[in-house]
Amino acid sequence: MPDTRLPRQFARLLGCALTALAVAGAAQAELADKNAPMNIEADSLRYDDANRTSTFSGNVVITKGSIVMRGRRVVVKQDEQGNQFGTITGDDKAQGFFRQKREGLDEWIEGHGDRIEYDSQKETVRFQGNAALRRYRGTQLNDESLGSVITYNSATEVFTVQGGAPSRNAENPS
Repeated sequence: MPDTRLPRQFARLLGCALTALAVAGAAQAELADKNAPMNIEADSLRYDDANRTSTFSGNVVITKGSIVMRGRRVVVKQDEQGNQFGTITGDDKAQGFFRQKREGLDEWIEGHGDRIEYDSQKETVRFQGNAALRRYRGTQLNDESLGSVITYNSATEVFTVQGGAPSRNAENPS
């Protein structure tokens, strides 16, 4: 049986390129999210006042306007200007998760990865390890990109995808 890995990766990258073209020029992410308060629920918290760092563990759910983030463990830092930086990690049962509404549209950007880095100052989200980024129109999946690292800028609606070994979800969708 011939090795089909290269054509699959090429097809994914082609799909990513087409998705990027479809998203270019589209509306921005929900504008009110940047200034919305961040609310966090978790099983436990460890706060380090000197370093302005909070570590949340177990069933972590974060909301910030239309943004929803979930993970097993989340570390949140805040700088002097109030910008928030979060690192979300999952576990063997579930990856980290991110979802945000697009401004003025019935569309959502949703993604997951083994590790997710959120930067409120730059308005970026970086999905690492078995990463996926999807765009939904209402409840219907419109676009999907898979890669080892996906970086999404919600202010400019630009994302980049780095290839790599296919994710377990690409081989066995659930």
